[in-house]
Amino acid sequence: MVLVAPVVARPLHVRWLGKVRYQDANALQHGLYNQASDDHLLLLEHPHVYTLGMRASMEHVLVDPASVGAELIRTDRGGDVTYHGPGQLVGYPILQLPGKGGGTMADSVAYVTSVEQLIIDSLADLDLLADRLPGFPGVWVGTATDRPRKICAIGVRLNRGRTLHGFGLNVDPDLAMFGHIIPCGIPDKAVTSIRQEGISASMAEVVDVVTARAVERWGKGGSDRHDVVWRHQVSDLAPFSRGEGPGELPGQGTSVRLRGRLADAGVVQGLAIGERKPEWMRAKVKMGDDYLRLKKTMRDLNLVTVCEEAGCPNIYECWSDGTATFMINGERCTRACGFCLVDTRHPAPPDADEPERVAAAVEQMGLSYVVLTTVARDDLADGGASQFAATIAAIRRRTPAIQVETLISDCKGDPASLDLIFGARPAVLNHNMETVPRLQRAVRPSASYARSLAVLARAKDAGLTTKSSLIVGMGETFDELVGTLVDLRGIGVDIVTIGQYLRPTSNHLPVARWWTPDEFAELKRIGEAMGIGHVESSPLTRSSYHARQAAGSQAD
Repeated sequence: MVLVAPVVARPLHVRWLGKVRYQDANALQHGLYNQASDDHLLLLEHPHVYTLGMRASMEHVLVDPASVGAELIRTDRGGDVTYHGPGQLVGYPILQLPGKGGGTMADSVAYVTSVEQLIIDSLADLDLLADRLPGFPGVWVGTATDRPRKICAIGVRLNRGRTLHGFGLNVDPDLAMFGHIIPCGIPDKAVTSIRQEGISASMAEVVDVVTARAVERWGKGGSDRHDVVWRHQVSDLAPFSRGEGPGELPGQGTSVRLRGRLADAGVVQGLAIGERKPEWMRAKVKMGDDYLRLKKTMRDLNLVTVCEEAGCPNIYECWSDGTATFMINGERCTRACGFCLVDTRHPAPPDADEPERVAAAVEQMGLSYVVLTTVARDDLADGGASQFAATIAAIRRRTPAIQVETLISDCKGDPASLDLIFGARPAVLNHNMETVPRLQRAVRPSASYARSLAVLARAKDAGLTTKSSLIVGMGETFDELVGTLVDLRGIGVDIVTIGQYLRPTSNHLPVARWWTPDEFAELKRIGEAMGIGHVESSPLTRSSYHARQAAGSQAD
């Protein structure tokens, strides 16, 4: 008797991620490939990039990509050289395929055929006839004529039945960019787009059609979809990220620009800043001897803690427990997130003595666990990564047994900068998502949902314990929060903290609503049930709350 394993219908999680650099999308899909048990479909656009498959020939790259404003990246997919850029819908299905004939090996030909059919069906929904061209992978139009035109390239990789990479469907890209390569190594066939073929369809419409067909094909175990709201213009970015100095002056209430971002995300009203907080949002002041001693040490050494800068309600408990969070790379941030009180004036150069002063404070304070966080330093080539590495080293020289957690910025996704921090081997690598995809642009316009997931995926791949944080009460829904927990679980994040947003000033994002203790408890239950090792979820939880205990739970 031959035993055939049953086919498991996994949920399909669809994410429209907007414009994402290739290196970030690649790290994210590999993270999902390595860690996720569910199926995922990432939909996005790339900035200009040429990618080379494993057997691609450099002879098919006809110009220096940098001369036309593009990157050149070698990948682990099949196929030859191709182009990705704005106006092209890129899809990365990360799926667990059934074994061929009931065995363990997936049918790669059948999978490629299914991807082709997905695109053919989607184009038919847009009233564009497309088909296969024998001998040439991908999707083509005009196959019955003497001038077939390629509209969608497909390049995939399968390993142990798990899929990577996917398709690039030309909606309305700059077709001239294909003229700088021999696309897919085929010199005598033209490339086209949906717009070139006379169909006027927006990217949003094409995403909707492709999503519907993907759910029909791959979503037998259920599906969900969450989108990044993407209208990323230069004016959306924090001023220092553009190198233009101070941003808006404080005014009366939330700025017009910030309100506009909220409106784009569907958030049109919030609570008045003077509205009385519910009882569960009232932190009790416990200013004991340990707290006062630590505060004096901070002042004597001229150091900054995010505990104080952010007005954390848990400062008394954490400091009494022997845990503190130091903010390095100065106290001025190059980004202006809509929820954050940190100073955004132009930052000073990094202080070379800062690592030793932090290490001295840790030693004098007798801490058992220390968290190092940072302002964003987009003005520095490494995003402040070298200061992290130097501070960790200085702490360990003085206090070898202490555990060090790092709460890092995204370092613009630069692999070399991130590797500096990963190489210092913190006990926990924390990078905060902050909010759900829909609210990213309003909450932290200089960051990226996909990039943040990619940072955490890279850290996990480096063998680190990973952690992230979510702030609720800015207009998100319960289902959106669950979707973000799914994404964090998908890349193997070990620890998640969830807490209520408190509006620092009238110039910041309004509080949309107060989440109740029961809702926080339910988020904890759901997160841990889906496989996240530890979820700290309560109204007053902040990113470093119970950090030592959470890290200990992962070491058991």
